[in-house]
Amino acid sequence: MKLLVVSPDYMSHVVPMLQVASAWARIEGEVVVATGESTGPIVEAAGLERVELRLGKGSNSGVIRVDDQPAGEDEHLRAFFDATRVGPIATLEYQADARRHDLLDEPDRVLDRLAEILEQVRPDRVVVDHVAFGARLALFALGVDAATMVLGHPSALVAPGELYGLPPEWPRALRPDPDELDSLQRRCRDSVEELRTSAQEVVDRRAPQRGPVGDLTSTPGSTTVYVYPEALHAPTRALPREHVFVGSLARDESLDGVELPTGHGPRVTVALGSFLSARDDVLRAAVTAARSAGWRLALAHGSTDPASLGELPAGALVAGHLPQVALLEHTDVIVHHGGNGSVTEAAAAGVPMVVLPFSTDQFAAAAAIERTGLGVAFAPNGLTADVLVGAVDDVLSSDAPRRAREVAESIRRTGGAAAAVRAIADS
Repeated sequence: MKLLVVSPDYMSHVVPMLQVASAWARIEGEVVVATGESTGPIVEAAGLERVELRLGKGSNSGVIRVDDQPAGEDEHLRAFFDATRVGPIATLEYQADARRHDLLDEPDRVLDRLAEILEQVRPDRVVVDHVAFGARLALFALGVDAATMVLGHPSALVAPGELYGLPPEWPRALRPDPDELDSLQRRCRDSVEELRTSAQEVVDRRAPQRGPVGDLTSTPGSTTVYVYPEALHAPTRALPREHVFVGSLARDESLDGVELPTGHGPRVTVALGSFLSARDDVLRAAVTAARSAGWRLALAHGSTDPASLGELPAGALVAGHLPQVALLEHTDVIVHHGGNGSVTEAAAAGVPMVVLPFSTDQFAAAAAIERTGLGVAFAPNGLTADVLVGAVDDVLSSDAPRRAREVAESIRRTGGAAAAVRAIADS
């Protein structure tokens, strides 16, 4: 059978989908990946065929730098970073407002291009990133059933009683004021309604025979692949009838000549992801904490100038990008932003976490880490070195390392990419 994989042009989305694509090539047969130009080299390095499909204005082949984005996207990123410095509600409100314009970028172009790709590739199965709403709308209009992959917290596919963009649970340190939450809820509802209205307008104009498209944020695919550990999922939360948890889709990686941090203290890795490494204030606090506590520090500085971080601890490993999957095998605690890649990679490696959530589903991810005993969460704004030192000490002296090892064992039993392939093939 031939599989078509449809992904936004972002490394954090393409890389896990490539694990499924490569497994499909080994198990089932042919596979073609439809994504943008920026991540094209990643697809080609995996030895897979790519066809061009641009789903949005932005892209990311690794570390995101504001000045590398096209006009308009650079201003959008600056405004986003400014919002993160205010706090969770300001950030989520900004994102809700931005979604009203960004979730469906040039839907007619996407529909026409995807129709061409389907005619060219003639796949037996299609799998699409759940949040690639433009592609999912096009597939609906074209009458093509597709499996979906949820690459973030499971609440990215909204369950009954939830609202897209509104965290279904919060970590203790960041629970918002009820009045602020009411305001955020209204703005999230407006953005979801605008998406529904815009999507239906496209369907009415281009494929009226298809009828109501409904709410894409809560509509599952023919099967839903959750790239998330089932052990972290709230047991009472509703799930679609056809679904599978695959735990983690961490890529194979080696240290490849990277020298590990030296010293005798706890081995602490700090990584804030491709976007949020721009928060130099948080990285500086981590460097100061490492210096005062004697950590063996590995830190990804991303888009932040390392010269702005202050004096580095002796023996530290500091680089723009780290081989995080390989490094986790040599890490006692990871400090991260709550992105799904970091959550699932750390969980699969059995490493406890200190989570500093900034945006989107990172708050729900941080709450899940707390709820399941894998670590603790703190507000990144105003973070001090002393708080961070205490957080790492508390995690190491708690039950979190044992719980992390248990969750890692449960992930090893889920089947990973092979389980995703089986679910998609059977859909």
